[in-house]
Amino acid sequence: MGSIDNSWRELNIAIIGGGIGGLATATSLRKAGHRVTIYERANFAGEVGASISCAANGTRWLETWGVNIPLGKPVVLKKLIAHDWKTGDVQNVYDLADYEDRWGYVYNMFHRIDMHAMLMDSAVGESHEGIPAVLKVNHKCTAIDHKAGVVTFSNGVQAQHDLVIGADGIGSTVRTTLGIVPDRNQSTSHCLHCIISTEDVKRLGLLNLSVNEAIEYWGGQGIEKIVYSPCREGQVNSFYCFFPTEIARNPGEGWTHSISVEELLEPFGTLDPRLYALFQNSSDIKPWRLFVHQPYPIWHSGLTCILGDAAHPMLPDQSQGACQALEDAAALGIIFSDKYAFASSPEDVSKGLQIYEQVRKPRASKVQAASARAREDITERIGFSSNTTNPLYKVKDEKKKLTIEEMNEYDLSKDIESKVMGT
Repeated sequence: MGSIDNSWRELNIAIIGGGIGGLATATSLRKAGHRVTIYERANFAGEVGASISCAANGTRWLETWGVNIPLGKPVVLKKLIAHDWKTGDVQNVYDLADYEDRWGYVYNMFHRIDMHAMLMDSAVGESHEGIPAVLKVNHKCTAIDHKAGVVTFSNGVQAQHDLVIGADGIGSTVRTTLGIVPDRNQSTSHCLHCIISTEDVKRLGLLNLSVNEAIEYWGGQGIEKIVYSPCREGQVNSFYCFFPTEIARNPGEGWTHSISVEELLEPFGTLDPRLYALFQNSSDIKPWRLFVHQPYPIWHSGLTCILGDAAHPMLPDQSQGACQALEDAAALGIIFSDKYAFASSPEDVSKGLQIYEQVRKPRASKVQAASARAREDITERIGFSSNTTNPLYKVKDEKKKLTIEEMNEYDLSKDIESKVMGT
């Protein structure tokens, strides 16, 4: 497929999409020595939402790239805690106290906006290794010539690049230009998201719900589940609230739609009273439509590829969406580094994208499937899936489960080298 040599050139790379995946990829490829232009369809490249997980398999790449992680204001997680739905009693704890010692990197929890700002700095900032990426807003991709690397935008601009990367999210235009039609079904679950400040938690006398430096769960033995996580250095508390789609008032509404406190409380009448009190004082309540996607048949064609949610959208229940996008970004940075010859010619770029798909698609697809299983069975969640003693958290199929070991022990560089050498 390829060989390890020094036939290498600087590539002129287009990244379609200025979200977390796009900025991570720009960071990885600028560090690899390439010129990168990020095209964002909106007039501002930003993020919405709240907490986002970054386990060791993602944090390792932030550190490798020299990202200024404190700029993202993370909370370093110390535990996973499972509670009884009604009483809030602790039913299971997965201790992460030795997490950094075991895996070499911490488990970070970011606010999406802060993580985006952190990666924007590493992508376009002047103080990092490599040529700063260029961000162009108001550039909506409408067509791509995959053989020539020519991208057409709705504003009439055309741009030619040596490599085109679609990081344009779950509604990806780049994916459409590749001829991919998503095979998806609406989930049996609906989600409402809300936040509450730690200041308000203190005011309500419920400080014990914001000091554990943990992802905490209520329920999870079926569709109903509450997931709590702290972010922004512990100043903000984020809740993802899952319940049956069939009882949702407006299951078709997207993230921009606002939800009332009354609508948030409606599905959760039997919930732990402490959480109920927090929800009564929450803000920024938004719906999240959930879909189960089957793996796409291809991820690349010619000089074009996709990554992140454009390539492998997944349910949030393994907290691996961002990490898988970071692994995508890292893979592209390694493949097109001067270690390999894949930057040598257009034909070699296409061969490099074949390696990228061979390496990334099986792993991301496995996480995608495990996330779907974990949506209605918390025992499948990485961490809890390692349980061998608590009968309430016994995974159904040991052969299918996703473990913390396989996520954090994985050697991406070695996997790429193996594929390149055909071993």
